[in-house]
Amino acid sequence: MKTITLRRGKAESLKRFHPWIFSGAIERADEHLEEGELVRIVDFEGKFLAIGHCQIGSIAVRVLTFEEEPINEAFWESRLRKAFAVRKAEGLVHEQSNDIYRLVHGEGDRLPGLVVDVYEDTAVMQAHSVGMHLARHTIAKALVEASEGLIKHVYYKSETTLPFKADLGQENEFLIGQTDRNIASEYGLKFYIDWLRGQKTGFFIDQRENRRLLEHYAKGRRVLNMFCYTGGFSVYALRGGAEVVHSVDSSAKAVELTKSNAALNFPNDHRHEAYAEDAFKYLERMGSEYDLIVLDPPAFAKHKGALRNAIKGYTRLNAIAFEKIKPGGILFTFSCSQAVDKEQFRLAVFTAAARSGRHVRLLHQLHQPADHPISIYHPEGEYLKGLVLQVD
Repeated sequence: MKTITLRRGKAESLKRFHPWIFSGAIERADEHLEEGELVRIVDFEGKFLAIGHCQIGSIAVRVLTFEEEPINEAFWESRLRKAFAVRKAEGLVHEQSNDIYRLVHGEGDRLPGLVVDVYEDTAVMQAHSVGMHLARHTIAKALVEASEGLIKHVYYKSETTLPFKADLGQENEFLIGQTDRNIASEYGLKFYIDWLRGQKTGFFIDQRENRRLLEHYAKGRRVLNMFCYTGGFSVYALRGGAEVVHSVDSSAKAVELTKSNAALNFPNDHRHEAYAEDAFKYLERMGSEYDLIVLDPPAFAKHKGALRNAIKGYTRLNAIAFEKIKPGGILFTFSCSQAVDKEQFRLAVFTAAARSGRHVRLLHQLHQPADHPISIYHPEGEYLKGLVLQVD
């Protein structure tokens, strides 16, 4: 295994178990390092610190372990068994009413660069680093072993998540098994999961608990679900007894999937309509007919350079909602931008509220669920922020 030596004074973050090594911290590296290769990390004096996957970019190494241990089949299976045990303890694994959950959440499960979502007996695996890509077959095998046989199919979906400079030419494919069954359950509701062509792994699992909370508020309300994608919030609102549910997304494909999911659970239910339209245009032209609005946009800032425009975008979006929502209405508003921290998002929403001149109460502060864990040593893993507000 080749070695990377850190500059003097640059080992402190590793001693605090942060799983990233930035390129500026490196003093020297062995020759002919290949991206994705396993490397041994030592401090300036040659003392062992960690083992990880090297990569090209500002994050030069993603750390797999802070111990001198082999990275072999037993390593992958051990890490995956621990992740599986956590989800089992949370009551998420193949409960009668739920077979959708995230099994691996990158750094939160000490597997940086890897995401695995489970839909019934199919695991959808995404690699965000070349190192995880190179280990994909070993990981797929370990997934079946670690899940006690509950996972029977492993679909690899990394065409759009791998570093494009690596030029791997990867195509999405089944690594183990094969199935065309694409319906899974979340708290007793059924959803079509498009892991072949859909965003992420086919479904936004991270909003599960927040969808359930919205169901609690939906009874008798007129609900608007903006950026609906698969219509998760819409379906929960229907079960919660909403009077009307309107779903909006700029993608016609997403709108059709939302309609399908609504019909799957509530066939011939005329309370639901879905529209393919730009969110801002819809909000601007609509009246004040809604008393529960969900704003769950895609990430406005994927990196720090886009932060300023993202804050403006969140402020503008929420300002329109505050202006239009009925008195006594409930606003669920979210940011999934990792570059925007919870205080910045909260300030953007509060700025929008102040501009509206309306009285606003903060009812809930929302975040990602327990199957999207955050390592205490890696606060960057906290990406989902949400507020539930009552507007008078």
